[in-house]
Amino acid sequence: MSGFETVIYEKQDSIASVTLNRPDVLNVYNLRMRDELYQVLGAIKDDPEVRVAIFRGAGERAFCAGADLSEFLTAPPPVVARQVRWGRDVWGLFLSITKPLIAALHGYVFGSGLEIALCCDIRLASEDARFGLPEPHLGIIPAAGGSQTLPRTVGLAPALEMMLAGRWVGAEEAYRLKLVNRLVPRKALRLQAERLARRMAGFEPAAVSAAKQAITRGLDLGLEAGLGLESRLAAALS
Repeated sequence: MSGFETVIYEKQDSIASVTLNRPDVLNVYNLRMRDELYQVLGAIKDDPEVRVAIFRGAGERAFCAGADLSEFLTAPPPVVARQVRWGRDVWGLFLSITKPLIAALHGYVFGSGLEIALCCDIRLASEDARFGLPEPHLGIIPAAGGSQTLPRTVGLAPALEMMLAGRWVGAEEAYRLKLVNRLVPRKALRLQAERLARRMAGFEPAAVSAAKQAITRGLDLGLEAGLGLESRLAAALS
């Protein structure tokens, strides 16, 4: 896939790589990026050759610093603009993908950038990463799943403080909160993400997909229902 303006999509063997590519404006998420991500996510989901995908941000300063407010909070009126923002369900598509998704995070990971990271299964962060959800300060709330995915990841109290008080979290605290899986040196971030992706891509893809579904879908079920889901997924592999 080529011809994108805000996203770089590459595929090497069974690993897809998605780079948010607006480094001059901290890779902020705009309407063009929304449309291009929608196409890329569809390709990752439907391409049988892709077993794992890595998401990263271009440049040195940010993974993604949030939404482009020049598009989302200006004329047309904010309500209409936000309806346009969610006209394509990028976030639902993200969460529907049963293949492993890795986020390689550096610099600013704010707003929509954090929500993209939370849609991924494993998050690696460099020591300069900073995380936050500034939406309430702007008179809005996260509407790409952040109000649901963040507390499910870090717990209620940290999520409330980050959202209600606009608190930024540094990389080390993000690791302690389990917002990220591991910290790696900035220069090694790409290499570590690719090494992890290759490891997962070497496993049986149907089993990896089933394991992801058992965990992510099972979290929203009671134990008995979750065990039933596990049994059905296991039986489908045999």
